[in-house]
Amino acid sequence: MFVITADQVDSRNRPDIVESTRREIDARFGDELALPADRNAGDELQALTERAEAAVGILLALDRAQAWSIGVGFGVVREPLPRNVRSATGPAFYAARNAVDAAKKRATRFALRAGETVKDAAASDLEALIDLLLTLRARRSVAGWELYDLLAQGMTQREAAAKLGVSEPAVSSRARAAGIHPEAAAVPALTRLMQDLDGASSEGATA
Repeated sequence: MFVITADQVDSRNRPDIVESTRREIDARFGDELALPADRNAGDELQALTERAEAAVGILLALDRAQAWSIGVGFGVVREPLPRNVRSATGPAFYAARNAVDAAKKRATRFALRAGETVKDAAASDLEALIDLLLTLRARRSVAGWELYDLLAQGMTQREAAAKLGVSEPAVSSRARAAGIHPEAAAVPALTRLMQDLDGASSEGATA
């Protein structure tokens, strides 16, 4: 399973966004969460899911806000699950705690850690690949994000051009500058790699 633990950056000097972000995650990913997202330790947010797609989606949503240090841990979770995620425990939660602590010291403010049954090198390799995607997204302009959102809604580039009132070549140029198509190719690949690592951790725990 995947545990996402996010710590709000500079929370003492910024408005508390934990509750509003928690509601957004539940609204968007609720059907894919093992338990509702919850506040943990004051200015932290925590989510638990079995699905790599949801874990990657939550990571990217939190990263876009540029307001969180984000740790993703994966591995075994103690069962039966409690009624709320902040009461849950197990190697995946310990890994997420280590990850968020590491994330606070990294340029991307993201870290990935595995439970006890996966080699550190495998998790480090995946972390490095996700870093590349996060770095690409961090360089995206406001105009690039505007186009990204339209395409994410299912628009074609032609439809997006009409919506934005620009030419199709201008939209193509904006998409290249924003790295939209490389991201679209990378996210499914990273999701599969994350799912494979979680599967390896589960197999190791039962071996």
